[in-house]
Amino acid sequence: MSSGAIIIEAITSDVLRDNPLGDPQVRRVPIYLPPDYDRDRARYPVVFVLAGFAGRGLTFLNDEAWDETLAERMDRLIAEGKVRPMILVMPDCFTRLGGSQYLNSPAVGRYEDHVTQELVACVDQKYRTLADRDHRAVVGKSSGGYGAVILALRHPDVFGLMACHSGDLYFEYCYKPDIIHAIRGLSKFGGLEKFWNEFPTLHPRDHAFNATLNVVAMSACYSPNPAAPHGFDLPFDPETGELREDVWQRWLAWDPVRLVDRYADALRTLRLIYLDAGLRDEFNLQYGARIFVSRVKARGIAFVHEEFDDGHFGIQYRYDNSLKAISNTMP
Repeated sequence: MSSGAIIIEAITSDVLRDNPLGDPQVRRVPIYLPPDYDRDRARYPVVFVLAGFAGRGLTFLNDEAWDETLAERMDRLIAEGKVRPMILVMPDCFTRLGGSQYLNSPAVGRYEDHVTQELVACVDQKYRTLADRDHRAVVGKSSGGYGAVILALRHPDVFGLMACHSGDLYFEYCYKPDIIHAIRGLSKFGGLEKFWNEFPTLHPRDHAFNATLNVVAMSACYSPNPAAPHGFDLPFDPETGELREDVWQRWLAWDPVRLVDRYADALRTLRLIYLDAGLRDEFNLQYGARIFVSRVKARGIAFVHEEFDDGHFGIQYRYDNSLKAISNTMP
């Protein structure tokens, strides 16, 4: 079986310069080039593969027991004739808080612009791509799945195909259950200021830690506030625990299930809308996918929706399905 090549590009980002969290301006972005890329002069479709929360592009190349790296997966799928040769781009949108949700936020940085403007242009300029939206897809899992949906909705001129594995949809079910754990967590960890300064070194990283960090990170993405001490508003009162409805509504404004009407015209232009989720997803994301596709269906927009008997973790094998769907749907 022939192997593709991995090139690690060091991308100096203009839009991430002086970002509010002090995260690196230079990003290491793996690029997968299919077998025969150096032996022919063909141009190739491009798939942007977005990592989940606390991940980055290099995560896709980690060697794991009984599993394939993304590059090995692509080599096999191409050799089996299930997927056409394609270029894969694995962005690094990791932040001090664990992720950016692939949005522009004054509390985090301009990661939406980084992907849709800088990385797309850089890849098209340096590699032999089919540089149009019908040959450019975005796919991801969890927060990466959310990013795939939101970037396709907001930038249908850039991405003509979208695939979402267990993406963050329907915030009432995927985020709201963590809020009470975050309230308790901030108390346990000594308040927001202490947690903010010390969380990278805190152990154990148990459910209380993870829920607290997740709510803090999502606040920075969904409810930024430059006037607040750390640049964002929490969706609850840290003293009483009462939900701050005004802030929660700002979160909900970024929930893809609530954006279907606003971006219906964009959805209609996509060549592929693919969503799946496990029936036992630990964050209830199967319901968010169901709600999203039900609203898409009600507007007469075509989609692919699959469910499978598994949870949220260890489901990299589902990329077989999305990559095949992307390959088969491109012209």
